[in-house]
Amino acid sequence: MRLKITHETSYFYDPPAQGLVQSLRLTPSVHEGQRVSGWTISVSGGQRGAGFRDGAGDWIEGWTVRGPVQEVVVSIAGQVETRDTAGVLRGHRETVHPLVYLRPTPATRIDAALRDLAHSEQGEDGLDLAHRLAAAVARAIAYEPGVTEAHTTAAEALALGQGVCQDHAHALIACARERGLPARYVSGYLHSNAGGEPHDAAHAWAEIHVGTLGWVGFDAANACCPDDRYVRLGSGLDADDAAPVRGTTFGMGAESLDVRVQVEEMEQ
Repeated sequence: MRLKITHETSYFYDPPAQGLVQSLRLTPSVHEGQRVSGWTISVSGGQRGAGFRDGAGDWIEGWTVRGPVQEVVVSIAGQVETRDTAGVLRGHRETVHPLVYLRPTPATRIDAALRDLAHSEQGEDGLDLAHRLAAAVARAIAYEPGVTEAHTTAAEALALGQGVCQDHAHALIACARERGLPARYVSGYLHSNAGGEPHDAAHAWAEIHVGTLGWVGFDAANACCPDDRYVRLGSGLDADDAAPVRGTTFGMGAESLDVRVQVEEMEQ
């Protein structure tokens, strides 16, 4: 599938910020399931700094904006050719050992209910267990936008029984780690949901490391493994660690933002 992606995030500061520094993880991953054929990143009024590939294989680049500034727009545009690898992440070079992803974080910390959910399923092997855990999370947390927020934890989402893709990913990560399977959070884009409806928004899912097969993606929110509708950006221990945009703003004003994403399928 050939996908065209445009992603624009506008940041507003009141009063104007004295300046800001951003670290952007907004370049698609390099692996067998996708190939980038043109990708540009720009920051209004910004100066591009150094870029590097981190131990997880993600490309990160720095930007600096000098103030005073009232609005900053981060714009991404490009095309990615994708193919279905049944969720298996092949050809992705990274140096971080998978066991690092057994470490809990505040967003994925286990509680009694999550522990019970994690041990409610048994699998013939690691891959089968991972599939069963993803299905269990999908049953336990109904997809419902607006009931959770950016800082909602996996335990809180499970208690609500509702959430969005971030909550599904966090809950699945917590359950997998409880069962001894390394798991991590993945940020990216989705062209359409399981029902074929357009999904013009950033998306998130989990990857679980299952022995010799390596990392395999699981999207509990859509009850499937990532296929050619998905574009992978980067990963981390949780949503905060894998955030596409991180930064520091200098000044005492309030910050608000507006996000617009469009994912279109192009003719081959």
